[in-house]
Amino acid sequence: MIETTTHLDEYRSVLVNHPLYNKIDSIDAIQRFMETHVFAVWDFMSLLKRLQLELTCASFPWIPVGNPIIRRLINEIVFGEESDVDQNGHAVSHFELYIQAMVDIGADTRAITSYIQQLKRGESWENALVNSGASQAAIQFVRNTMACVEHAPIHVVAGVFTYGREDLIPDMFISIVRELSEKGHSGAQTLVYYLERHIEIDGDEHGPMALQMIEELCQGNPTKKQESIHAAKQALESRIELWDAIADTL
Repeated sequence: MIETTTHLDEYRSVLVNHPLYNKIDSIDAIQRFMETHVFAVWDFMSLLKRLQLELTCASFPWIPVGNPIIRRLINEIVFGEESDVDQNGHAVSHFELYIQAMVDIGADTRAITSYIQQLKRGESWENALVNSGASQAAIQFVRNTMACVEHAPIHVVAGVFTYGREDLIPDMFISIVRELSEKGHSGAQTLVYYLERHIEIDGDEHGPMALQMIEELCQGNPTKKQESIHAAKQALESRIELWDAIADTL
C-alpha cells in the first residue's frame, strides 16, 4: 500500500507539537537550540543545490533543462535562501543570517564556523563534521541528509525537500522568541527577523510548486511516489530524533 502524505502529517504534527518548545523559555535555552539546529539550516542548502544541479542548467554552454515551472521554483528558492536581505537591506544568505542571529543572541558559533572553514579548505563534509565539535545529534542528522543528497535519485531528494524540511518550526516558537525580544533582549531581534523572513518569502506559491515538482519527477509511477514519501518519512523521523536530543539537553 502506498503511503500517503496524510500519513506524513502524523510526523509533522509530532514536530510542531514537540515538547522541545515548552523547554525553550530562556535565552540560554535558545542558544543551545541554535547551536545544534544551525547544522540543519546548513544541510538544507545541500538538498537545494542537488535539486538545482539536476533540475536547472548550472553549467555552460547553457541549454533549457526540464520543466520551466520546476526551474522557476528551484531558482526562486535558491534566490531567497542564498541572496536575501537582512534587516538593513544588505544581501545575505539565510544561513549567514542565522549565524548572525547566533552571534547577536550569544550562542556558541565555534562548531559551525570550524565546519565551514574546513569545507572551504577542501576537507570532506564528513571529516569536517566529525572534527568540528558539533554535537552527536547534529552529526547524525547531517549524515542522514547527506546520504540522501549524495546517493538518492532526484525524485527521492525532491520528496525529502518538499515534505520533510519546510514549515516545521511552529508559530509557538516564533512567539517565544518574539516575547523574549520584547522583554528587552535585543540579541533576539535578528532571530525574530530570520524566522519571520523565512515564512514571508516561502509564501503561498512554493508549496504547490514543490508538489508539482514531485508529480513531474515521479511521472505517475507509483513506486517512485512511494519512494519519495518513504524518504520524507525517514527525514521527518530524523528531525524528530534531532528535536528529542536537543530537548534532552535543556
